[in-house]
Amino acid sequence: MHQARLFIPIVFLLYSLSFSVSAATLPSGFIETTVASGIASPTAMAIAPDGRIFVCSQTGALRVIKNGVLLTTPFVTLSVDSVGERGLLGVAFDPYFTLTHYIYLYYTVPGTPAHNRVVRFTANGDVVLAGSRVILLELNPLSTGTNHNGGALHFGADGNLYIAVGDNAEGSNSQNLSNLLGKILRLNSDGTIPSDNPFVQSTTARHEIWALGLRNPFTFAFRGTTNFMYINDVGQSTWEEVDLGQAGANYGWPATEGPTTNPAYQSPIYYYGHSDGCAITGGTFYSPSTPNFPPSYVGKYFFGDYCSGFIRMLDPSTAKASGFITGASQPVDIQVGADGSLYYLARGTKSVMKVRYTTNLSPVITTQPSSQLVSVGYPVTFSVTASGPTPFSYQWKRNGVNITGATARTYRIASTTLSDDGARFRVRVSNAYGSILSNVATLSVTSDKPPVGQILTPAQGTTYFGGMVVKYSGSASDYEDGDLPASAFTWQVDFHHDTHLHPFIAATTGSKTGTFTIPTRGETSSNVYYRIILKVTDSVGLTKTVSRDFATYPAGLQITLDGQNRMTPFTVTGVVGIKRAIAAPSPQTVNGLSYVFQSWSDGGARSHEISTPAVDTTYTANFE
Repeated sequence: MHQARLFIPIVFLLYSLSFSVSAATLPSGFIETTVASGIASPTAMAIAPDGRIFVCSQTGALRVIKNGVLLTTPFVTLSVDSVGERGLLGVAFDPYFTLTHYIYLYYTVPGTPAHNRVVRFTANGDVVLAGSRVILLELNPLSTGTNHNGGALHFGADGNLYIAVGDNAEGSNSQNLSNLLGKILRLNSDGTIPSDNPFVQSTTARHEIWALGLRNPFTFAFRGTTNFMYINDVGQSTWEEVDLGQAGANYGWPATEGPTTNPAYQSPIYYYGHSDGCAITGGTFYSPSTPNFPPSYVGKYFFGDYCSGFIRMLDPSTAKASGFITGASQPVDIQVGADGSLYYLARGTKSVMKVRYTTNLSPVITTQPSSQLVSVGYPVTFSVTASGPTPFSYQWKRNGVNITGATARTYRIASTTLSDDGARFRVRVSNAYGSILSNVATLSVTSDKPPVGQILTPAQGTTYFGGMVVKYSGSASDYEDGDLPASAFTWQVDFHHDTHLHPFIAATTGSKTGTFTIPTRGETSSNVYYRIILKVTDSVGLTKTVSRDFATYPAGLQITLDGQNRMTPFTVTGVVGIKRAIAAPSPQTVNGLSYVFQSWSDGGARSHEISTPAVDTTYTANFE
């Protein structure tokens, strides 16, 4: 069935996926480098006292970056529910980590229903000490809504563990003191409840609650060794907020978003609208014991936006923000290292990036050219990104010899030949202050043909609704290998909203089929759709990626109100009790597909009258 109010037909896409490359722009004197990459679906990170960086992969692995190298063996791999915004979402080190070796994690436990959990592990070098898990807190059961989980963990100067928890896409949770959702929680390091928590004397409130009225506090931060806290609360339709953390504070969600004059609620100290961004994510104060940045940056609060890719600097003394970085690739977490550098977690490039200040203004390569494997006759492109004062000039080399005319950031061979196999490429990047030579990237060319894959289900033309169980399946073959086995299939599902996306199911390998359920709670906008992505890989490593979109975005189907054509969806205000005539023209043709009216949601005929109700009511025309 097709609903005129919301549904449109599926769109079929066939293309090779390419991940965004960080091309960040920084202020003069600042340079950016890649610490490590290849981290699947990163969500959060923490820097150990010895400089190691621990990064949460949403799918359950806690990865370790040591001396600039991403270690092959994870610190620990948890069994998690990673659908939507669930998964491994937070990590923090005990204030006395060098003595206790305690690491705290926040993750979603699979189940029916699932729930979020806070645990403590003991480190044994770069891996977990077997049998050391201690469960500190089991949060409330989750609804079918897979978003708004929060997950950030930090210790305050008081030695207590603070935990950010989202509202699970049910705004009423945020004001309900009998559950832990939509709150900031506070525990002792052993999981017990501090005696001075604001609601410990209440007989009805959960004693773990420290502050309430939050929608999705994705990150928060303390300034240096003080209890001065800023909370980033992701907004819904209007505002992104930075809130001052205070015991017992109520930030007003869902009754209010952004600034408010209601004395019962605390207004944000800073906010920005959705014309500027869509989701405030990483946040940290620049308060290292040994600063690397100029003095004017010390004490400032840095925050990022997931969609717009900026990192800005907020001055707590004036509540004014100014620009710092643009073009960051989906920054989800920001931290400051003991070396005084700013680190941010770029989900779009699966990387940890390092930003430092230097008086050496020569270029620094941010993203190195990568080795590639292609079939003979196919094109190939090598690229590089650099940080430092612009403009840059480029000179690509093949086997150590300059390539005539190859003076752009990218170098492309339109049609590879077998003689290109084994060729080595690198590039010299220069500016007015110096130059640097990139790493070598090797081109491998094979006569093997790439595989062919296709998505069989859901069928083209399928639309979805809340609660629907989506069954997906595919097939793949290869000229040399024949039909490819299940191990060659990698599936991924992304949820797209407006111009940005939210990962829904992380890349999973090993099956030709699968299912997922459309949440009945969560994003209420109509400009949304899901993209199912299938990547198939043959025995030599050649890949092909196909994808299929299906949506509830307005299709252009029409209904009439009082004889006037209206494009769905639309909203009208009327006087209660007044008769209105509604009708669904049938058949209709949109994008080459014909739709025939089946029914109205109120049970009326194709053309009938309604009496304007006293409460907001939706009337949906169903088409087939």
